[in-house]
Amino acid sequence: MSRQRQKKKNRNAINGWLVLDKPYGITSNDALGKLKRILHPEKVGHAGTLDPRATGCLPIAFGEATKTVPFVMDGRKVYRFEVTWGAETNTDDTEGEVVATSDNRPTVDEIQSVLGEFTGTILQVPPIFSAIKVDGARAYDLAREGEEVELEARPIDVHRLSLVGCPDENRAVLEAECGKGTYVRALARDIARRLDTCGHVTELRRLLVGPFGEEDMVELDELIEAAGELEEGAPVDGLVEDFILPVRDAMEEIEEILVSDEDAGKIRRGMAVLLRGRSAPLNCELAFASHAGVPVAFGSVEKGRFQPSRVFNL
Repeated sequence: MSRQRQKKKNRNAINGWLVLDKPYGITSNDALGKLKRILHPEKVGHAGTLDPRATGCLPIAFGEATKTVPFVMDGRKVYRFEVTWGAETNTDDTEGEVVATSDNRPTVDEIQSVLGEFTGTILQVPPIFSAIKVDGARAYDLAREGEEVELEARPIDVHRLSLVGCPDENRAVLEAECGKGTYVRALARDIARRLDTCGHVTELRRLLVGPFGEEDMVELDELIEAAGELEEGAPVDGLVEDFILPVRDAMEEIEEILVSDEDAGKIRRGMAVLLRGRSAPLNCELAFASHAGVPVAFGSVEKGRFQPSRVFNL
C-alpha cells in the first residue's frame, strides 16, 4: 500500500462542527493544524478567519459539514473590542506603526452620541492591511512592500453597536453585531476620527458566528487534554461525541423539508421528488431535505417538487 493511501486510511471520518475558542497569538490556520493532529479528520475547514491577536469563536467544519460553511460565513457576527484612544496605526490595531496621535479623549456621552451614525447600512473603507485584492494582489502584501494602497468604500451592515464600558479615559469597550465583510478595526478607526481623536483596536474577541456562540465554544487546551488521555492509536469516538456538533446545527436559518425514507433514497440518487402535506412549500429557492433528523440534501422547491442540488453523505 502506498504511503498516500495508508495516510488516507488512517484518517477519521468525522462529520460535524467544532466551535473553537481560538486563543490569542496563533493564526486560524495554526489552530486548524493543531486540530488536524489531534483528530486526523478526512476533511476539515474553518468558517471565517480570525487575526492572531483576536480570540473567540472559530467554527471548524469536518467532513460533510464543509458543505454548510458558506451559510455560517454569511451569518451575523458579534465582536467585543477595546479601542485605545490617542493613536492611530497603519494596521488599525497593535501590530502596526503609529501614523497619527491626538491628546483628545472622548467622554462616555460623546461616544454614545455618535454610535448611531455607525449602525445600519454604512460605507466603510477597509484597512489597507487586509486581504482585499487590488489588481490581483492582496492589499496587505502591497502595504508591506511600501506601496500606497487606496481602497474604495463599500457598504456593510452594522445591526447593533453599543458601548459596554470605559475602563479609563484612554479606553472604551464596544460590542458590534454586523454582517459579512465588516472590519472591526476600520469601525474603531472611523469612530475615533468622528470623535475628533485617534484610536486603534487593542483587544478583539468574536462572540458569535452565524448560529454558533459562546455556549458552543471549546477551549483548545481542553481538547488537547482530552486527547492526551487517549492511548496512542485509540479511536477518537469519545472526542467526537463530547466536542463535535451535528452538521444540521449550521442550517438553522434554512427551510427544512421532512421526507420519507423512500423519497430520501431518491434524493440521494439526484432525483426530484413531489412533496406531500399541507405544510410543504410550493416554491423555495433554498431548502434542505431531511429524514429522521439527518440532512439528506440541499435543493430548491419549484411547483411542489424538491430538486436536490448537493447531497449529503451521512
